[in-house]
Amino acid sequence: MNWFVFWILIYLLVIAWFAFRHVKMGDIDNYLVNNRNTATLPLVFTTLATFVGGGTSIGLIAMGYESGFAAVGIGIAYVIGFFIVARFAARIHARGRTMKLYSFPEFLIRHFSLAEDKNFTRAFSAVVSGVNIFIFFFLLAAQFVGMATLLKLAFNIGYLEAAIISCMVVIAYTAIAGLSGVIITDTIQFIVIVIMIILIFIPGIYNDTAAFTRITELPETFLSGTHYGWIFIIGLPLFLAPSVMVRMDIWQRLLAAKSEKVARRVTILSGLGMLPFYIIFPLVGMAVYINGGSAHDPKDTVWIFLESHASPFVLGFAVVGLLSALMSSGDSFLNLVAISSVRDFSGWRKRKEQRNIKQERLKILITTFIFGIIAMVMALVFPRIVDLMLIGLATVVIFAPITFLALIRKNVREYRKLALASILSGFIVNIGFFIAGILVPEEIEIKASFIPAFIVAAVVLLVGVIIKNKLNDTGRD
Repeated sequence: MNWFVFWILIYLLVIAWFAFRHVKMGDIDNYLVNNRNTATLPLVFTTLATFVGGGTSIGLIAMGYESGFAAVGIGIAYVIGFFIVARFAARIHARGRTMKLYSFPEFLIRHFSLAEDKNFTRAFSAVVSGVNIFIFFFLLAAQFVGMATLLKLAFNIGYLEAAIISCMVVIAYTAIAGLSGVIITDTIQFIVIVIMIILIFIPGIYNDTAAFTRITELPETFLSGTHYGWIFIIGLPLFLAPSVMVRMDIWQRLLAAKSEKVARRVTILSGLGMLPFYIIFPLVGMAVYINGGSAHDPKDTVWIFLESHASPFVLGFAVVGLLSALMSSGDSFLNLVAISSVRDFSGWRKRKEQRNIKQERLKILITTFIFGIIAMVMALVFPRIVDLMLIGLATVVIFAPITFLALIRKNVREYRKLALASILSGFIVNIGFFIAGILVPEEIEIKASFIPAFIVAAVVLLVGVIIKNKLNDTGRD
């Protein structure tokens, strides 16, 4: 019997049941933020499922195989980041409920725009939403690379066919379910991930590393976490941690919480809950390196590990579990970029009664399909899951300086042009280092492009604010 088909059929039946039975199709608030009435546990599950989902898990396994404990540094940075978010979680939720916010880009646009300056508002909205969408294409493409790799190896089909299948499944479910459906399936998928870790990953790591005694066989740069250089490992807690504050998926979960207390509680529990996963996944990659050396393609590492540690029945469960985790992250990312682009580019400033709800939802469905295809093409052209994951995760940090400013200052519209300059300068620097990393990888580490980008974005904003405040003080004198 083909156990892959068996488990996939069970999984699809469960997903279809929840999608058509428990998801309300006509309620736009339900579709976008689950009616702002989500309890703690579902939000923790959906947050963890997104942060430790298939693309991240396979990416961390591949990164552990490629660089050792450098991958664990990402988890440590994220824990720090979640505690930063906890400081502002209640405020974010309160503003979202009061101002009827549905996304992180909408928060920035509402805080830094002036109704009488329509040209600037359009330009700022386009930059904020455009950069966010660009970033999430990398994350979505990483999910498709992971799904396509597993399908290719499990069913012995071509990578192209596997990528198309992956894309269509994610597009179909995201279009049907919206955030309410994403939360339901994320809960199921997170439970599957935990079962898989307990049954396969932990015992396999323990056996392959001889109760962790063989870890010392790894190269020295793997053990020290400096395989990508000291700048990368130092930059993670300093510059990657603030990126959690500006993750669109985090904001969507905070906006969907039923209260300010729930929003804060979710960030703390999610931060603590994700760290074990960010330790276990890299150890899987390191175990494969210890036993097989460096000859494998990093993105195939998870398959190599599973095939050597699971019976056909359990292997089928594990592969489908990872596919479900990949879809868990994929549908979250696709849902976010579709919502953001439609609402932020199509006049979110209109009053609710002026919006055509059916037309808005149709636009989201069409955008979901188009963006899914674009991300699939990226997965075909640039199938390097570690680079896709890190670039997507880290580039968003360029929004951190202006976000902190908007959260701690009541009226920040006077700094709106500085905010735009901060985003653009950080984005340009990041793109420059990204391209340079592709052209001369032996001289520039592409994975560390977020560090100079964050520094430039922060310096541009900080210096600009200081100068503007001094000018204002001089004018009052």
